[in-house]
Amino acid sequence: MARKAATKRGGKAAAKTQVEWARMTAPEINAAMKQEPLIIVPVASMEQHGPHLAVAVDTLLCTEVAVRTARKLAARGVPTLVTPTIWTGLAEHHMSLGGTFTLDFRAFFAVIRGVVKSLVRHGAKRVMLMNGHGGNAQAVCVAATDLQAEFGIKVAAGTYWYVTGDVLKPHLERQNNLSHACEAETSMMMAIAPDRVRKNMIAKAHGPLSNRVPGQDPELFYRRPFKQIALSGVIGDARVASPEKGEKLFEAAASKLADQLGNAKLWA
Repeated sequence: MARKAATKRGGKAAAKTQVEWARMTAPEINAAMKQEPLIIVPVASMEQHGPHLAVAVDTLLCTEVAVRTARKLAARGVPTLVTPTIWTGLAEHHMSLGGTFTLDFRAFFAVIRGVVKSLVRHGAKRVMLMNGHGGNAQAVCVAATDLQAEFGIKVAAGTYWYVTGDVLKPHLERQNNLSHACEAETSMMMAIAPDRVRKNMIAKAHGPLSNRVPGQDPELFYRRPFKQIALSGVIGDARVASPEKGEKLFEAAASKLADQLGNAKLWA
């Protein structure tokens, strides 16, 4: 349902060019790889998202952002493919509230490496690890550096809301960027997967506005179990979420990412 809606929103140009690896046949992929496309690998998580959102939030949102970005790039004449999303990541800090899967770093890196190695064997020259889970943010950058050195291809990495935060802020009322199960994530889920939003629980979907203690500098890294931060499982306030806001966030993020990834100087 979500993917059909996104295709409709993408317009006629989007419908002409298939960008989703999982929707293509092997011969179609082989033909597409001859164009030396940019390959976007979405990397996400499966974890608790408060009392009101299904646990697949990060995976669904990251997939949607990646596909919209790829469609915009394809419309500009930049061949782009999006692999299936890696749906589990580093989510130990969410385990205390249940509903969560987590990997250790060695397993996480091994999965990403296996995907990238497969892409290299198919002829990939440029890969973007597009992260959609805060717990993976540092790890995907380390992975990108190691994989670029190992395979001799160009590998970029970034967490989508860190790359696009400046264009997301104008669409938010009570926060400056994505948090967790918050105004932003809830709005985005309302836009593409309303059946996975428990509207009757949104009144309880709020918590502290930060996962840091007072006085903790943003550059001082220390990840606490969510049970110590917010028993609601929420960082932010979902009570002001709306599907209209979610659509604006998707489009702003995808446009900014397309600008970044479509910059030929990045891959020179």
